[in-house]
Amino acid sequence: MYLAKSSRSIMKILFFYLLCLGAVHGRKNVLFFVADDMRPSIGAYDGPDSPSPVHPKMHTPNFDALAARSLLLKQAYVSVALCNPSRTAVLTSRRPDTSHIWCNDLYFRQYGGNFTTLPEYFKQNGYRTIGMGKIFHPGILSGGDDPVSWTDPYTHADDDYIRADDLLIEPVSEERAKARPLQDQLLAEYAIQALKEVAPKARSGEQPFFLAVGFRKPHITWNFPARFKEYYPLESLRLPPNYYAPVGMPAMAWHNFFNLTRFKDMQPYNVTQAGQINFTFPDQITLEMRQAYYSCISYIDYELGRVIAELDNQGLTNNTIISFFGDHGWHLGEHAEWQKETNFDDTTHAPMMIHVPGVTDHGVVTEKLTEFVDLYPTLVEAAGLPKLNMCPPNSQNVSLCTEGMSMVPLMTNPTLDDWKNVAFSEYSRIGNGIDSDSVIGYSMRTEMYRYTEWVNFKAMPIYKPLWDQQHGAELYDHTKDPEENYNRADDPSYKDIRVELSRNLRLGWRGALPNRRV
Repeated sequence: MYLAKSSRSIMKILFFYLLCLGAVHGRKNVLFFVADDMRPSIGAYDGPDSPSPVHPKMHTPNFDALAARSLLLKQAYVSVALCNPSRTAVLTSRRPDTSHIWCNDLYFRQYGGNFTTLPEYFKQNGYRTIGMGKIFHPGILSGGDDPVSWTDPYTHADDDYIRADDLLIEPVSEERAKARPLQDQLLAEYAIQALKEVAPKARSGEQPFFLAVGFRKPHITWNFPARFKEYYPLESLRLPPNYYAPVGMPAMAWHNFFNLTRFKDMQPYNVTQAGQINFTFPDQITLEMRQAYYSCISYIDYELGRVIAELDNQGLTNNTIISFFGDHGWHLGEHAEWQKETNFDDTTHAPMMIHVPGVTDHGVVTEKLTEFVDLYPTLVEAAGLPKLNMCPPNSQNVSLCTEGMSMVPLMTNPTLDDWKNVAFSEYSRIGNGIDSDSVIGYSMRTEMYRYTEWVNFKAMPIYKPLWDQQHGAELYDHTKDPEENYNRADDPSYKDIRVELSRNLRLGWRGALPNRRV
């Protein structure tokens, strides 16, 4: 026992020595990747941490190689299963009830506060910050990609295929892709060029960089190089094992995916029932949609690999932190649902991994519950920047703080006892929570359960859930039902469990913090 404790102490001392060494010899660079609508359907998550069985196995050699030298977060959860609020939570380390961003219509600086973002903080500490693709949600939702966060003009790549063809599923031949490059193909090229440009000053220690690359796939539409379909022959794919809504699910928990049928190739399925509870597409198109989604993930795997290879070519690998996450999960027919915008594990559970050279080189896997608000303080600490303080209860006027926890301790002790045991998510089903009252599903994932209460939410100026005004509750027992097929909220045998879960849900994330951070 003494030797085990001594070994952990030595590892911690060595870890912090490595961090300090990086600070002395020039701060670590950061290569920051995000993929859009990407659930943890990659090889490194194969097994119980995958949202649903994949047949055949995913072809993701570059993701798997990165995972093998990273802190791999097997149980990482988003704040909201929707692009803008999820990314806002990651990039500000503020949860939706603080940022006031629950939907895809609002900009956090206008409705939440003038928060210092993750790239902005690195910029303030002397980094060259370069953004491309989808990092913040583009357009008015971020004031035009939040210009204050970047030292360089922001870069986008157009998707010519969606405008010209309007197809949901579009495998693209190699010849056509050469003539008209795909969007993420272009983004990878831009990232490679950016690495070549920043490399000399980064190698010399004159100026570190924070390079953010936001891939757009596997977000719809699914246009991708046709060769990636070869990894997923249609005859080898399977239908979702639970192509039906959970038994006892409150209607408020459902997301209507009718807009998925607006594309030309989906018009035959544009029937009045599409998107309604327990509507299912025909088997053939369901398999084709799953094939296209998987192909897009393998396509992004390829492009990510090209960028990481250039990092190595430039001699930057040993001094660059690499982080990757998908902004939220995605339904592929599970629960007869498609897209995101729910509180189920299929959409709130997403991939995340962080490589810190000299620290995670041999791979560290943790099953601890983590949240996307934890990434900001983690990268700050791993890079050797001044740490962030925990946000006070009312932090609208506090520019720099965190509502997450640095995951750096998990890099040396992935089974750390002194860690939170709950992850929180939420979804606004009606209204935007700002200038109109809403119904919000507050959801909590524990080691054994997912528990959700759909309640009325009072908009400005109080921004508070009205816990006594409920529209339904959900309780899924992951020890018996990991696919969340049976809502046990009204099951008498779960009465005491529900009371305890409800109490903890209402205490919120602060009530779930371990003692060392209260």
